[in-house]
Amino acid sequence: MDAPFSLEAYLGTQGARVEALLRKSLERLGETTPPVLRDAMAYSLLAGGKRLRPVLCMAFAEAVAHGPVPPATLDAACAVEYVHTYSLVHDDLPAMDDDEVRRGKPTSHVVYGEALAILAGDALLTEAFTLLSTGPDPVRGALCQLLACAAGAAGMVGGQVLDIAGDRPAQEAYLSRLHALKTGALLRAACTLGVASAGGTAAQLRAASTYGEAVGLAFQIADDVLDVTASAEALGKPAGADAEAGRHTYPAVLGLQASLQKARALVQTAVQAVQELEPVPGPLAALAHYSVERQA
Repeated sequence: MDAPFSLEAYLGTQGARVEALLRKSLERLGETTPPVLRDAMAYSLLAGGKRLRPVLCMAFAEAVAHGPVPPATLDAACAVEYVHTYSLVHDDLPAMDDDEVRRGKPTSHVVYGEALAILAGDALLTEAFTLLSTGPDPVRGALCQLLACAAGAAGMVGGQVLDIAGDRPAQEAYLSRLHALKTGALLRAACTLGVASAGGTAAQLRAASTYGEAVGLAFQIADDVLDVTASAEALGKPAGADAEAGRHTYPAVLGLQASLQKARALVQTAVQAVQELEPVPGPLAALAHYSVERQA
């Protein structure tokens, strides 16, 4: 009888794999890159974190390939984390969320100053596409398009604009749209990048998109809940920041219990979407549940 799937062991193995890939990817930066810029990029990129997006990218590719994944998958996993990290560096800036702590460490602009933090974020975003486009695989052009659409004006950046709007209404529909762009678009791209890089079918891409959209929103609702219920030590950043900034969150709009119920329903939607890709519950199902059951 097979042993039950262990998410903790899986995250440990895949997390270490991602860290090694990210470190190796930074070695591609040539001698013409100013050392202080390379240091600032590495400071944020290698600061730890859940690595949920690259892990999801590899998990979907493995579900499609039923074995070792191609180099394009590994580059896609790194690229999506580059883009995610750039977004965090810019989100933390004084002009945005004005946060001084991220993942338990001083934020980039606190250590390197605002100008270099902005430039490090710019470089991470640009280098994501250098990394993803470098290689003979014909699929890389499509992968670049998937990532660009998720990161751009109709994706993550557009969601950030909705997030900083001064007239943000206390409406569930507005929150859902905001987070479908700000968090969901990049997380969904991580899933579809995994499928596309491994040569998946159109049906598998649709399943990955449904899963990513549901998990992305569930993840954000869980973030909103943790901002109310978790300690700053557990979060690795100040707790209660959303409430202090006067932002409308899911607990503020729906209430705590209704928010949790919505997040759990989204997890079920995600799990159902990938039943054909993963007939026996494994990493995809476990990662969906983890998105709302995590403590930080």
